[in-house]
Amino acid sequence: MSVLNKHAILERSPTLLFTFSLLVVTIGGIVEIAPLFYLENTIEEVDGMRPYSPLELAGRDIYVREGCYVCHSQMIRPMRDEVERYGHYSLAAESMYDHPFQWGSKRTGPDLARVGGRYSDAWHVDHFTNPQSVVPESVMPKYAFLADTKLDGKYIGDLMETHRMVGVPYTDEMITEARMDFRAQADPDSDWDGLVERYPGAVVSNFDGQPELTEMDAIIAYMQMLGTLVDFSTFTADASR
Repeated sequence: MSVLNKHAILERSPTLLFTFSLLVVTIGGIVEIAPLFYLENTIEEVDGMRPYSPLELAGRDIYVREGCYVCHSQMIRPMRDEVERYGHYSLAAESMYDHPFQWGSKRTGPDLARVGGRYSDAWHVDHFTNPQSVVPESVMPKYAFLADTKLDGKYIGDLMETHRMVGVPYTDEMITEARMDFRAQADPDSDWDGLVERYPGAVVSNFDGQPELTEMDAIIAYMQMLGTLVDFSTFTADASR
């Protein structure tokens, strides 16, 4: 019997086949898992990344609550067609403050990892109110009720404290000023200098155009920051990782 045909011995013996299969899986598992014990960090740190502002965090919770992740992924794969359509491939660091992450596995609608700044606030209002008014072929349901649901940010500080417990680096100052920052981001006439200092790059706008702060404001604030924190014109991947 030649060496190449000796695999027949394994195929004819369930015990040997199970033993060698277990051995291969064990070796593969060790190779994948062992490095994690001596790596200080498995996520490459990237300039520009910061925790969500209070209003963005509230908007993200609405995004999750409404199941937007079911139809929209937030992970651009490093393949030519993906990068040409959506932009630079997603970095692990861009999801480091997501609990849970919003990578997704299905795209009924487009990927949203780089949607920030692509459309105006008014476009987003129209899109959430009646998706077919701006994208006729869309099968997305209407979310007009978001503009009618007011937010007061009463528990936003508590929400941020909860995220801090799982590793998001919210400072005491961020939590103390949470409710003020929550309102300031949706009011261009407010004193929002402190907000932008704490959350660089945060977009300040009356997102839905109404005097009241609503869920529509929050989810658009979240939309407008997605993919905007990392400057990919200067980003260089660390080849040693």
